[in-house]
Amino acid sequence: MSIYEKAKEYDKKISSLDSLDLIDTDPDFMEIFNNFALDEVINQNDLDEKTRFMAILSALIGCQGIDEYKIMLLSALEAQITPIEIKEIVYQGAAYLGIGRVLPFLKATNEILRERGIELPLESQSTTTKENRREKGSQVQVDIFGEHMKDFWKSGPEESKHINYWLAANCFGDYYTRRGLNYKEREMITFCFLSAQGGCEPQLISHAAANMKIGNDKEFLIKIISHCLPYIGYPRSLNALNCVNEAEKKEK
Repeated sequence: MSIYEKAKEYDKKISSLDSLDLIDTDPDFMEIFNNFALDEVINQNDLDEKTRFMAILSALIGCQGIDEYKIMLLSALEAQITPIEIKEIVYQGAAYLGIGRVLPFLKATNEILRERGIELPLESQSTTTKENRREKGSQVQVDIFGEHMKDFWKSGPEESKHINYWLAANCFGDYYTRRGLNYKEREMITFCFLSAQGGCEPQLISHAAANMKIGNDKEFLIKIISHCLPYIGYPRSLNALNCVNEAEKKEK
């Protein structure tokens, strides 16, 4: 049995264990949902299990699905997603969702990792200092979005230009420069955060375009949307698809 097949079986096992009361009280619903999310969706395309779990965890943080996140985190660990990769997903969520939304997920992650005997804190993945974080962050923006972002941190009206500085120094300098995830993975999880929380369509279009620029093409993003759909619903998934189409138009 492949790792992918094992992960699929573990999904079913964990879902059943967590939903014993729903199986008793809502058997029709549980059959519909499990047949869709854990069979039909998984078999729709060839997205690898690591990417699938990373996308779903990110989407669940984005839509505030804490109970399902705990279930899927166990499945992700079983599928050999590393604690460092999981922590990096949660950490980066703070930049796009805010600590108010992310804190419960950080606490839940720590609880589950400790229960599995994983010692915390994990090894630091930081690569920047207070002195070079803005410079390094600006370079990340250039690497992902293009040369026009080189001096973006200086732009904007005087009363609000500090936010563009923070975007370079904090969002990209503090998070994207960390080890544990590469640029393609970080842009993918950002796409999931924005898709799942909704109301961020201009930013979602921008990050869909960024994904495409660094190798996460349209076909890949549609796979991501497809695997996240059972967890965030049709309206936000269709919005995400529209944003991908808009980003493709702008890139042509």
